[in-house]
Amino acid sequence: MKNLTKELYSDVFGEAPEQLAFAPGRIEFIGNHTDYNGGLVMGAAVTEGITVAVGRRKDRTISLRSEASKRVDISLDNLQPLQGKDAWTNYPVGVTDALMDAGMQMPVGYNIAVTSTLPSGAGMSSSAAFELATAYALASIYGYAADKAQFARIGRRAENEFVGMPCGILDQGVSAFGEHSALVRIDCQSESFSTFAMPKGTHFWIFDSNVKHALVDSAYAERHKECHDALAILQKTYPQAKTLTDISEAQLRTCEATLGPLLFRRALHIVGENDRVCLVEQALQINDLRAVGDALYVSHESSRVNFDNSIQQLDFLVHAMKQQPHVYGARLTGGGFGGAVMAYTNAAFGESEANAVSLAYKEEFSIQATVLHTSAGSGATLL
Repeated sequence: MKNLTKELYSDVFGEAPEQLAFAPGRIEFIGNHTDYNGGLVMGAAVTEGITVAVGRRKDRTISLRSEASKRVDISLDNLQPLQGKDAWTNYPVGVTDALMDAGMQMPVGYNIAVTSTLPSGAGMSSSAAFELATAYALASIYGYAADKAQFARIGRRAENEFVGMPCGILDQGVSAFGEHSALVRIDCQSESFSTFAMPKGTHFWIFDSNVKHALVDSAYAERHKECHDALAILQKTYPQAKTLTDISEAQLRTCEATLGPLLFRRALHIVGENDRVCLVEQALQINDLRAVGDALYVSHESSRVNFDNSIQQLDFLVHAMKQQPHVYGARLTGGGFGGAVMAYTNAAFGESEANAVSLAYKEEFSIQATVLHTSAGSGATLL
């Protein structure tokens, strides 16, 4: 991929790039929508991701080209989000804006070429990978120093303020802090990051439903608002709570009538999911993979019943995983409303088992699932 990105850059801009950088996509292992609610989350960087090649220009233009889209030129002096087919440029341009706000000097613009090995639309956060790869590459050529946590925050700021997606730090944090054969744990309230080794012989399988909710962005924003509304009501009784994840399930249940059925279910998902992250962490430490798998299934059921961010295709895939003896657990991964299911398996789960699940899915929905067998990989880096 490094060579392909370099070749794309050279073909488009007629010269060799100054710097290449790579950032991985991620699997949300457990901790669904807990990040922007100040909770705990666990994820893994994958070996697939985004590679960018960059080089400085002599003028004040940013010129962007992806393997799938035509070249787009933007003035460095007028950074505005774009709509429609050119909206993909908002991720690197948003990072550029955030880096300049953080103090990076950019006397001239740059050229950038991007390639990807991530499946599109599978909920593996290609956007965060794009942001992190861009941030690392631009910081290198413009002489800006930052650590992993700062780069993750720059990526999140680009997504929140420029792209307009109210996400938490999960995606960017995992892409920055990923390690080979390790999970990344994030305390999103303190924004502290840690890693610990995955149990040996365990695997990730991603089943992309190839279905995406038509209103996924607005649905995500709606859940974000519902969580905020629930917290505001709960704070009248529990003023010490700064986030939903500061509330216990027992405290939440005392306010069920006040919240009403919808906001209660939304808050129950977040509070329960935060508890499940703690449970999974403890179970992994003693290698109780049955308990880990059970928590993954419960997480998905809460997404389906309480958070309404699953769809029938994802539910079908999770149910199909339950019939497979070598699967510890499965759940939707990412924001939901379509996208992919993650199955956490032992080494005996292989291509034949994956094909059986895919065939059943195709027979049910007349849609071909995209299957990816991946492993935990390293975080963002210069190449």
